Amino acid sequence: MDPSEDEAIEKTSENRTAACQDPDSKPAVKKKRKQPTECFLNQPEEKQESTVKAKKRKKKKISDVLQKSAPKPGVPADLQNLLTQHFGENRSIIELEELQLSDSCFLPANDLTHSFSSYLKEICPKWAKLRRSHKEKKSVVMLVLCSSALRSLELIKSMTAFKGDCRVLKLFAKHIKIKEQMNMLEKGVFHIGVGTPGRVKALVEQDALCLNSTKYMILDWNWRDQKLRRMVDIPEIKKETIDLLEKSIIKLCRDGSVKLGLF
Repeated sequence: MDPSEDEAIEKTSENRTAACQDPDSKPAVKKKRKQPTECFLNQPEEKQESTVKAKKRKKKKISDVLQKSAPKPGVPADLQNLLTQHFGENRSIIELEELQLSDSCFLPANDLTHSFSSYLKEICPKWAKLRRSHKEKKSVVMLVLCSSALRSLELIKSMTAFKGDCRVLKLFAKHIKIKEQMNMLEKGVFHIGVGTPGRVKALVEQDALCLNSTKYMILDWNWRDQKLRRMVDIPEIKKETIDLLEKSIIKLCRDGSVKLGLF
């Protein structure tokens, strides 16, 4: 081969090398593969969503539990268990015994077949005589406790066949000031009081309502509201009911002057 040809080949190879090293030359663009980042990002989100859904499924509302359970009429043992569970951890055995009520303290319980009037007629057949003999102010012969003002009005309407011409006093807080109720109790004679435990307790504590003349105390035990809660399923009503029982009613029941009924 001619030496000149060899030189030409070497120059050609040098030119190619220089072209490859030229800073102005653009390198070949390689297509980048998409990283599967989406998969790794989506997986924990799906787990979180499933965890939240699982938690929501486990959380049960009281209405869900009560809706599945068949309604059972309240019995004296239910009230006794309520008191024991509430005071069990904070009271001594002797103190718990003082809260015990014998069967003789209770009226026959509602078996869920009665209207309010028919139930009252059954437990108090001599109501007409009691009504006529009651002359004391600041007191009632019968006290009915329920969960709300609206329920109080319903019970008052439903006892028309029983109460006759006796006077009924509304003992709840909605739209009625406690001073108005205190004045009415002081000036007039009422035979039946229907209201909520909180307002009744407040009247008793202020000596506006005396329970010495009370013969019957009825708890609206079996009725349930729109959320299927009984009065003892509502924390505030439950606490006020227990407070009233402990401070005033239980002693009167143990002395034999008051009878308890679960409607």
